[in-house]
Amino acid sequence: MQQIILIIHVLASISLIALVLLQHGKGADVGAAFGSGASNTMFGSAGSTPFLVKVTGALAAVFFITSLGLTYLVSSHVKGHEMVTPIHKTIELPSAPTTESQKNAKELPVKEAPKKVLDTPN
Repeated sequence: MQQIILIIHVLASISLIALVLLQHGKGADVGAAFGSGASNTMFGSAGSTPFLVKVTGALAAVFFITSLGLTYLVSSHVKGHEMVTPIHKTIELPSAPTTESQKNAKELPVKEAPKKVLDTPN
């Protein structure tokens, strides 16, 4: 099932890229607003939505649906198998060797710093 959805996903993405590259933008119609065409508005005539725009929208919907389907299938597959091993289980760090001075430093008591006496005027 996952392979069929993946094939549909790849075909939809390639087709979506091709359709977007085939279409011309709204900026291409700006020249018609300045007297070189028969348009009533600044960005071209307000007609029905072109066929390529409808097909692009449908392919975008297919692309998003297959993306969600693949995400669901992969996440349910990961829950069944532990594919990711935590890093602390895979790497064992050697303990640092302690020197004699480090052992002695741990055993010595810490001396308090002398308190500073401030003279305050009465």
